Amino acid sequence: MQLLDGKAISSQIKSEIKAEVEQWVAGGGKKPHLAAILVGQDGASETYVASKIRSCEEIGFTSTLLRFEADITEAQLLEAVESLNNDPDVDGFIVQLPLPKHISENTVMEAVNPAKDVDGFHPINVGRMCKGLPAYISATPFGILEMLIRAGIETSGKHCVVIGRSQIVGLPMSILMQRNTYPGNATVTITHSKTQNLKEICQSADILIVALGRPEFVKADYVKEGAVVVDVGITRVADATKKSGFSIKGDVDFNDVAPKASFITPVPGGVGLMTICGLLTNTFKAAKKEIYK
Repeated sequence: MQLLDGKAISSQIKSEIKAEVEQWVAGGGKKPHLAAILVGQDGASETYVASKIRSCEEIGFTSTLLRFEADITEAQLLEAVESLNNDPDVDGFIVQLPLPKHISENTVMEAVNPAKDVDGFHPINVGRMCKGLPAYISATPFGILEMLIRAGIETSGKHCVVIGRSQIVGLPMSILMQRNTYPGNATVTITHSKTQNLKEICQSADILIVALGRPEFVKADYVKEGAVVVDVGITRVADATKKSGFSIKGDVDFNDVAPKASFITPVPGGVGLMTICGLLTNTFKAAKKEIYK
């Protein structure tokens, strides 16, 4: 078993981006500027956004955080989105999910200028990705692809099973893995809560990507010997032995599954750190006008 170490890979990618940014700025380019909108006080979102801001500082980006209370109206949030759309100094921005239930996430995502949609959630970016056109790839799938590339994992002709059909991870991941490129050219099965015989399907996977949000759901008997296992899940689970009062668990029971896997991601220290790299990469592309001129 080899560890797909998100900490080591993300550190390498950040170093590469930092060097490119220094060269870009030295050549007269503007420092890339990433903004984030955070609504409410969700603990996981707070941690994630803080990590994004910290990463921006590490690699030479400018960052801005706009905070709003959970009772903000949808109209007020849309005004904030439009303000960032029209700010020429902001290259890209994200609206941290989840949003309060009284706000339509789809409405907000569609209000983001596709050229500044560095999360890759806008229907235009998703559509361009599906057609193989230049687009901002959703940050988590981007991070997973980078892991596969840097570990030299073969994907052509392999059976890739994706558990979860979310618009953020499962759906784009399934599309990316079957494209005629590398990573890609896999035969992809996407599964979800209504899938019958899920265990049997997973047992046939050469590459198993798990993103369903159920802690330690996947056990060793779901995984065939030598499979590549990518765990996207991250859930806080009560743990009285921890000072924080909780542990971070993935969707895969790591200790149970790891002995059977050829490669596996840890949680924490895996895909989550790579997601931030995807976001930073997209923001730099936005600053350079690589996707949208």
